[in-house]
Amino acid sequence: MNYFSYFSEIEDTFIRRRGKHLLLSPMDWALIESWKERGVPLHVALRGIEHAFDSHQAKKRNRSVKTLLYCQEEVEAQYAEWLASRVGSHEEAEQGQKESSEITKSPFPRPTILGHLAHSRQMLEQLARERKQTNEEELNEALTRASTLLAEIEDDYATAALPDARKLEDSLTGLERMLDDAVRAAASDNELESAHAEIDSQLQPYKRHMDKGAYQQTRESLLRKLMREKLGVPRLSLFFMK
Repeated sequence: MNYFSYFSEIEDTFIRRRGKHLLLSPMDWALIESWKERGVPLHVALRGIEHAFDSHQAKKRNRSVKTLLYCQEEVEAQYAEWLASRVGSHEEAEQGQKESSEITKSPFPRPTILGHLAHSRQMLEQLARERKQTNEEELNEALTRASTLLAEIEDDYATAALPDARKLEDSLTGLERMLDDAVRAAASDNELESAHAEIDSQLQPYKRHMDKGAYQQTRESLLRKLMREKLGVPRLSLFFMK
């Protein structure tokens, strides 16, 4: 991940989660530069930003997030935990406890998870190559960015002293959000209208038994699923690990 990509990925994630375009301030850029210079991995910084916005939304605050500084505390917390994961088990390993600690951190064997990550990355790379000749620049860019970030995440998980599947899942969720937004943006009005009609038909027998919030959430989830399947975009979550 080059110097420019580090800044642009953080900017894109912040703007995407905020929901409205907002230019970063000189203070925000300085904050990103400080993370870069200190060696905060990009996927860790992105996970911190995602967590900060998730927390903000969960608290249902009326005030919007206007600066990246809002995410600083969570990014620092994620970085501290990442540092601990790199060295935390070395002393334990000397005492013969590494294996039990790793099992505590992850319910799945590391090779199984790495196989899932590698397969998902290869699918994204192949899809990006197949769609390279189309005019869907935003989607093609998102596929390339996702595969690049996934390669970094894969390497990080492979070399972690104490790999944490929960944190990995958080990072994968952030990538899926980015891909879902790109897939939605690439769809034409007619494609979206057709997809909504199909989904409404599927949900019609259940609609009167669901409250409005649950119905809208289910409708949105089905739309994301349908659009992903149409384009062949893989699910990255560990819940879809084969």
